[in-house]
Amino acid sequence: MKSESSAFAGKIRPAHDSDHERIAELAGQLSYASTPEEIARRLQGLQRTAETAVFVAELEAGEIAGWIAVFVYRTVEADARAEVSGLVVDERFRSQRVGEHLLARAEEWARGNGCQAIALRSNVIRDRAHKFYERHGYAHIKTQKAFRKQL
Repeated sequence: MKSESSAFAGKIRPAHDSDHERIAELAGQLSYASTPEEIARRLQGLQRTAETAVFVAELEAGEIAGWIAVFVYRTVEADARAEVSGLVVDERFRSQRVGEHLLARAEEWARGNGCQAIALRSNVIRDRAHKFYERHGYAHIKTQKAFRKQL
């Protein structure tokens, strides 16, 4: 594994339809198992709105090292903000500034979409991720329980 100072050599670009297999593989590294077909269907739905974006970190050799998804979160009680719905960097490429570049691209996108703030949620067990976000100016603002009902 390379040190924190190692630079990311590649580019951040919008996700393409051809990226669905790699995005699914990376999602699995964070225990969000999805098939490539599920990712393809979801990406297709996300691409229909201008208020959602998915970016990938593509290495110079063409391999996808990570991805980030961000959307405009609108509520009655607060001004619109951007929310990161997912960020994953291949475990082989962590600590090489890939996540930093993905996060910066999501923040740029958020500003370009009129958002004054960006937020994210991170599982309580992901201590390394929490430290990463804090190093990049994110503050822990609340702890809550998440509820879900299948429909």
